[in-house]
Amino acid sequence: MGFKRVIGGSIDALTFDLTDFDGRGSSGAGFLKRFAGSDDSPTTTDDGSSSGNDSNSNTDNSPGNNKRTARQRVFPHPKVMGYPLSRGQKERTGDSLLIKCFEYVPSQIGITGERGVVQVNNDGRLLGQDYGKGDLANGKDGKAILTLMPGTAKLKNKGASDRVKKEKHLYYIELPIPQDVNDANTVTWGDDNMNIFQLAGLQAANTLIKDGVNFQDMNQKLIQGFFNQGEDGLFGGIDESTQNAVRAAIGGKAINALGGQINTNSAIGRAEGMILNSNLELLFSAVNLRTFPFSINFSPRNPAETRMVKHIIRALKMSMAAKKSGKFAEAEGQGGVFLRSPDIFTLKYLHNGVQHPFLNNFKPVALTGMNVNYTNSGTYTTYGDGTPVSIRMNLTFKELNPIYHEDYEEFGENDGLGVGF
Repeated sequence: MGFKRVIGGSIDALTFDLTDFDGRGSSGAGFLKRFAGSDDSPTTTDDGSSSGNDSNSNTDNSPGNNKRTARQRVFPHPKVMGYPLSRGQKERTGDSLLIKCFEYVPSQIGITGERGVVQVNNDGRLLGQDYGKGDLANGKDGKAILTLMPGTAKLKNKGASDRVKKEKHLYYIELPIPQDVNDANTVTWGDDNMNIFQLAGLQAANTLIKDGVNFQDMNQKLIQGFFNQGEDGLFGGIDESTQNAVRAAIGGKAINALGGQINTNSAIGRAEGMILNSNLELLFSAVNLRTFPFSINFSPRNPAETRMVKHIIRALKMSMAAKKSGKFAEAEGQGGVFLRSPDIFTLKYLHNGVQHPFLNNFKPVALTGMNVNYTNSGTYTTYGDGTPVSIRMNLTFKELNPIYHEDYEEFGENDGLGVGF
């Protein structure tokens, strides 16, 4: 009996009394109950908070409750941040950089206009229903089919920059104005050329679209115009050498269609010692997005500033990261099927707390790059609590939308505002 209790007791101890080999009873039922989380009594944590089943919990798993509750965002930092915490008279320049954070809102692109019902013009069958002339068309749900009224349709194109103006910011950071302040506006122009045959083809295509001319008729007229002799031909009023050059160019194209490799200018050059005029011209081709690099130096002078610098760096790193969780559900591991966009920002130069009267404006931006150098002094040096003595934070912002001519229409001659965008 003693041997059984010794061996059995050892086994019971290894299983945390889930078994009862020593015959003294088992507390396994209570352990399983606590382990499964079915104990109704809350447990108190070190910070005084309670865990366990809470009747005031936001989660309601009762049958029939299909209402989805949006995930509450976590902010591991204050919503109002700034550096330095206190400025002396020698440090107060009156100018600063204000960074506001917003949740990304997608652009809206579509067609809007006045809507009206659809009226049937002739007797017939539509969507499985019989209609007479003049009846109003209905969908499968029995409701009237709506469409845009003729002449009222217009394009609705609101970019992320337009939509973020109506959103509430998540937090903001005020920093000393960087030492290297500049802006660069660029657009893209490119070389373009088009010879006489390409221009003629373009004009013919425009005629086909505008006037509805039959393609075969237009093709026949072009052929006759090129090759007819006399004044009624397309080149009847042009000197003979130019006509020969044109025929040589067309002949070269015809041979290319049969598998040859003859350059048009080569054919004309051999025939008449000329080449086609390429009508080279510089044409506008694209708009560009502006990029703004900033460098901020931190030198925390006390524990409060140390915490603030840490919070600023943490907030920016968190906001520029993609979100793997959905708006209503939390994803585990590497996330779900999709990733959500990082946060975006607005930037503003301030002078004595208001819009700077001279420096440039910004459109909403994304934080595309962030580099933090914890050894800005050239060597690894820290205070007693491990805080680096000098920190350099490099930020790269890129605007979400291009700058347009109409963006400057809000400015006036004597408005007291800055240089614009």
